[in-house]
Amino acid sequence: MEHAHHPTALLPGDVRIPLLGFGTWQATGETAFKAVLAALDAGYRHIDTATMYGNEEEVGRAVRESGLRREDVFLTTKLPPERVGQERRTIEESLRALGVDHVDLWLVHWPPSEPGALIPVWREMLAARDEGLARAVGVSNFSTGQIDELIQATEENPAVNQIKWSPFLYDRQRHIEHRDRGVVLEGYSPFKTSDLSDPVLVRIAAAHDVSPAQVVLRWHLDHEIVAIPKSVTPERIRANADVFGFSLTAEEMRDIDALGNT
Repeated sequence: MEHAHHPTALLPGDVRIPLLGFGTWQATGETAFKAVLAALDAGYRHIDTATMYGNEEEVGRAVRESGLRREDVFLTTKLPPERVGQERRTIEESLRALGVDHVDLWLVHWPPSEPGALIPVWREMLAARDEGLARAVGVSNFSTGQIDELIQATEENPAVNQIKWSPFLYDRQRHIEHRDRGVVLEGYSPFKTSDLSDPVLVRIAAAHDVSPAQVVLRWHLDHEIVAIPKSVTPERIRANADVFGFSLTAEEMRDIDALGNT
């Protein structure tokens, strides 16, 4: 299976993030190891984990056992909000657990709740990037206003903002705000927040001879939004990776976008 055609988005520092990633939230232990191994086998080249998920060791082991070169797998992990002030120690622990000398993307998992913590945390993220511990740094679950605070204070925009996203949560304005700031939008829970039996998705899926879930993922890719579906079922993992053989028409995209206003 050839993976050169997998679409990517460009992050600062000339880092390319594959638009299709594999989410590992709620997968732990041997289940996580097997799921990541199956994902890499199915063609995923982007694995998303977090300190909070407690599965970095299993993710790292799967990457090693996959036989793929380190530079062919894009690895993301995240700083939990309760680790504010311990950023350096946290990234070092993550790298040790993953068994790598750097991650490709490190995110602030949630905006810190402590007043005044936003900018110091971001400066620590940037410092880790500048030291080569992460190739790119970004945020997760941030509002546009919080992103603007970071940019105003440091003149460094987050490479990515990972937020809950799906056709049913589509917010054109929010999408544009990210694009205008040069922040790649990355969506999580694409299926959990979708009604896969919706007639619009069912009709478009039938037109392309694919499943509604595959339509949801393709919609992300055609919008140049990163999608990180998660599953621990090998056949579902494979089906979710099989979204490169078709693309949606402009009209189909508009019909799916409109689900966000229903």
